[in-house]
Amino acid sequence: MGHSTERFTPGHYSKTEFSWKADNNMAVILWAMGLSLLMQGCLCSLGQTDRGCMKWIAKGDNVCCEDCHPGNRLVIQCGRSPEDLCTPCEPETFTVNSKDQKCTRCTQCVGAQVLVKACTATNDTQCGCIDGLTCGNSQCSFCVKTCGIGEEPTKDRSCRPCPVGTFNNQIHQMCKPWKKCPNLGQYIDTQGDASHDIVCGNVSLDATHNPSPPGSAEPAWLVISVLTSIALISFSIIVIVTGAVKILQKRKKTEKAIRKTPIIRTPTDEPMTLRAIECSFHEAQQEQGSSSESLNSKDSSDPLIV
Repeated sequence: MGHSTERFTPGHYSKTEFSWKADNNMAVILWAMGLSLLMQGCLCSLGQTDRGCMKWIAKGDNVCCEDCHPGNRLVIQCGRSPEDLCTPCEPETFTVNSKDQKCTRCTQCVGAQVLVKACTATNDTQCGCIDGLTCGNSQCSFCVKTCGIGEEPTKDRSCRPCPVGTFNNQIHQMCKPWKKCPNLGQYIDTQGDASHDIVCGNVSLDATHNPSPPGSAEPAWLVISVLTSIALISFSIIVIVTGAVKILQKRKKTEKAIRKTPIIRTPTDEPMTLRAIECSFHEAQQEQGSSSESLNSKDSSDPLIV
């Protein structure tokens, strides 16, 4: 019984081995092509934009573009190929309108501005401001001082305190009016200020709870301080009036005592006073002498008459 054998010559492959190697080579080629497509997709996702017209309509032998791909500007309205109707924006330019014929130059962050996000073909540069400053508008084209809680920005790019009756509890926001307590049975539990809104409370039915009357905005300590001030002022006035009355009464008693006291004149040794006394004494003697002479004359004349 005979057996058939295959002879392998060096440098030659069997049909099975050759087929297996061909399949492997084809798989490698397909894998390389897939990897290439994947890398292209990644590159496109990193910032590259599609080229040409995204939406068009046919007009005879031509097509007319209605919308370009994002980041493309319109070159010509109608043409033979959609790819020729639009072209991507040049570097450092962008467009947000699919029908723009020109791309816009990207904004440059200067001065107090800082770069937040770089410009792309579909979006402008996003700028911010250094610490202590904030964007003055939605485009952040300029920076202004950051207004804190209890303040609001003004038209001259400064800050001012919230007016009475308004508040602001956020950074660099406009002041808002205090709310009211309009519901029945509500009262102002906590008064508002420049940084806090009014807090409304509900009237309690509990006898141990005595809330402030509805509409009363003054806290209890303010009422107590006012009453204390009034009491101190009244007491001071009473003390002053009482003291003045006592002083007047004492002065009147002193004046009455002075009027009732007799004036006692004491002798004096002054020359003028002594002379006056001496003169008075001589005058009295002369008068007495004259009286004596008159009596003597009368006595002497009596016998003559007899």
